[in-house]
Amino acid sequence: MSMPAATYADSRLLSWQRASDYLELTKPKIAALELVTVTVAAVVASAGSPDLWSVLHALVGTALIAAGASAGNQLLERETDALMERTADRPLPGGRLSVREVAIFGAVTAVAGAIYLAVLVNPLTSALGVLTWVLYVGVYTPLKSRSHVNTMVGAVTGAMPILMGWAAVGQPLDLAAATLFLIVFLWQFPHFMAIAWIYRRQYAAAGLQMLPVVDPSGLRAGGQAVLAALALLPVSLLPSMVSFAGPLYFVWALLLGAAQIACAAMFLFRQSDRSARILLRASLVYLPALLMWLMLGPC
Repeated sequence: MSMPAATYADSRLLSWQRASDYLELTKPKIAALELVTVTVAAVVASAGSPDLWSVLHALVGTALIAAGASAGNQLLERETDALMERTADRPLPGGRLSVREVAIFGAVTAVAGAIYLAVLVNPLTSALGVLTWVLYVGVYTPLKSRSHVNTMVGAVTGAMPILMGWAAVGQPLDLAAATLFLIVFLWQFPHFMAIAWIYRRQYAAAGLQMLPVVDPSGLRAGGQAVLAALALLPVSLLPSMVSFAGPLYFVWALLLGAAQIACAAMFLFRQSDRSARILLRASLVYLPALLMWLMLGPC
């Protein structure tokens, strides 16, 4: 006997919704940025001619570990997520996935990613992926409810894909790799401070110790955004001095950096949701624009 059309349609809709919920567990926007940084690092490390299979395998393995880390993060934060409007409808607090389902998904994807990288890329890339998972799930996530230092740990994990992409093509982790790592690391402070300010009331209600919660005046958040943007400027110019970018990149990085400093200074001196959103948009333009130019090589 065939399944009634209405029942079949309901079943397909339910399957689609569950697939969508599992996808949401992976935080696809963050994962996409991580995969971009892996790709950029691999291309830069290999002077524009990476082994495509190595890059592809690195992307697959990184995506799996990132999925496991995001699932682990949401598993540990399910109670605080339920207290914030921006996260209350995630699969766990929304009741669409169980703790057991999320735990299994997170464990399977993380372990599969680590094994995949070790076998099909190299052990160093796998080790860096495991370290990223440990820092994100085991340190950053619990630290969010204890100290505003969580942002620094989060920035480290956010920059780790640079080292993974670099290692994936068999290149040593040298000064050039450290430079790219620092660019992504420092970029995250203006970016995170803007987000933390915009959602400061929700973070406070959930008991998460973001800097605008610890210091409601916003001065420390604004100061940290400005200092990081200032530090980022000379670091972003280093690629043109260590031979993997040229004079046009130098000018481009200088313009991008100056614009981000201006937006961070506006946020420092005029704490408001508007100035924070301007800084957030500037940060979202800055990193892709800088990384894409680096992929062009020494020009």
